Amino acid sequence: MDMRHHFRFLAITVVLLAVFFVSLFAGRYAADIRDLISSGLGAEIIFNIRLPRILAAVLLGMALSAAGAALQSAFKNPLVEPSLLGVSQGSAFGAALAILFLVNSPFVIEASSTVFGLLALLVAYTLSSSIKYGGKILRLVLAGIAVSAMFSGGVGVIKTMADPLNQLPALTFWLLGGLSGVRWNDLIYMLPLTLCGITGLLIIRWRINLLTLRDDVTFSLGSDPGKLRAVVVVFAVLAAAAVTSVAGVIAWVGLIVPHMSRKIFGADNSRIVPASLILGATLMIVFDTIARAITAGEIPLGIITSLCGAPVFLLLLSRGGES
Repeated sequence: MDMRHHFRFLAITVVLLAVFFVSLFAGRYAADIRDLISSGLGAEIIFNIRLPRILAAVLLGMALSAAGAALQSAFKNPLVEPSLLGVSQGSAFGAALAILFLVNSPFVIEASSTVFGLLALLVAYTLSSSIKYGGKILRLVLAGIAVSAMFSGGVGVIKTMADPLNQLPALTFWLLGGLSGVRWNDLIYMLPLTLCGITGLLIIRWRINLLTLRDDVTFSLGSDPGKLRAVVVVFAVLAAAAVTSVAGVIAWVGLIVPHMSRKIFGADNSRIVPASLILGATLMIVFDTIARAITAGEIPLGIITSLCGAPVFLLLLSRGGES
């Protein structure tokens, strides 16, 4: 890595740390550094409400962005993100099922969401073998779209059965995505699986470059493209399912951040994956701060990411090729 890329990594890391620090003291309730000394309420707001929420936003942004970067290379498609394989809708179905039929507790909702997110991937992979159209990659993508539609329909059925006074508002707010209820126990729940997925992608980030080549070329270089692609997908989905189970369905981040990374660092996944981690965490902190601070009533995070993500994506597309 040359000095130019070292400087760019340093710059985006400094921005992340600055955004993290500023977000601790930004919100509807004013707090400054003096509150940490003079006010027990200030310390409570910062350490027990804002800090776990901001750390969850960091994990959320990192997981979705790294997963998006890895999957886009694995499937040779710049429009791929975790939701394309049915993971997001599978997680949404699991959460809806728990809210309506199981014990309505955060842990049960998160566990059910994670299980169904991983189940969606398994179903998509199984169904892809029965599709006769296109190659292996296209079959898995098509199966993922079908599985996503099925789970989305299941969520719609559950919504029609939900109690409109109690269950439906909770379900609707979860589906819109957000971190308003995140506390330390939620962070601890999402941490192991998320770190496992992110660490796995970081370890194999150099080998992900092989998947951008033709499969026969990858095989001639000593790697089995099918097995390598499966490993990438498992790590990416593991991280995405874990954060989705806590935060709900968050769109666009896993799509636009890898494109931003390529604009800054080029096409090498050894740089794109770590850059996506840093940029994704930074953007998610900014989006979450906007969601909780811009109005008296909190705006769902999924709405903010959609409103901001779509224009950014169009801007990136209008700027032409990678740097």
